[in-house]
Amino acid sequence: MPIKENAVARTFQAPPARIARMQSSTSVVTQMVFAAPPAQVWQGLLFYEQIQERPPLLLRLLLPVPLRTEGAKSQVGHQVKCVYECGNLIKRITRIDAPRHYEFDVVEQNLKLGGGLALIGGCYTLRSLEGGGTEVGITTRYVSAMRPGWLWRPVEAAACHMFHRHLLSAMRRRFQPVSGGSS
Repeated sequence: MPIKENAVARTFQAPPARIARMQSSTSVVTQMVFAAPPAQVWQGLLFYEQIQERPPLLLRLLLPVPLRTEGAKSQVGHQVKCVYECGNLIKRITRIDAPRHYEFDVVEQNLKLGGGLALIGGCYTLRSLEGGGTEVGITTRYVSAMRPGWLWRPVEAAACHMFHRHLLSAMRRRFQPVSGGSS
């Protein structure tokens, strides 16, 4: 049965991102409210790699520390290289619906994440709220090699939410007015 052997060999030669998409993925979503209109939040939208604040210690112990991004990210098809202390990944922008939705796929991952996580994509979603605020949601999609899943999925989700909260909190601080001294 040489045909089956060849098919199996081709499957394992597929890029890791493609293999990850063939498996069952997990999505983690975290939301936070901003006291700014969607158009303003959209203009200030940053990838976490661009946040100047150092992540908290627990987050640094769990995930690689981001250093910078390289490349344009304002149009569908653009590719962004996200550089970390111990590797990198490349994101391809797949959908932009300004000022509501920004989506990307991870097309290359040269970054070790917690025992075998393969990032496959994510998105930012902005929703207008009454009173002029914005609810911002971040979604991370990944495939995990950690077994048993029932044990590791909550740990992975907790790390993802911690990362999302770090990102959203840093972004939200950009939109809070600076309080002045009393006169």
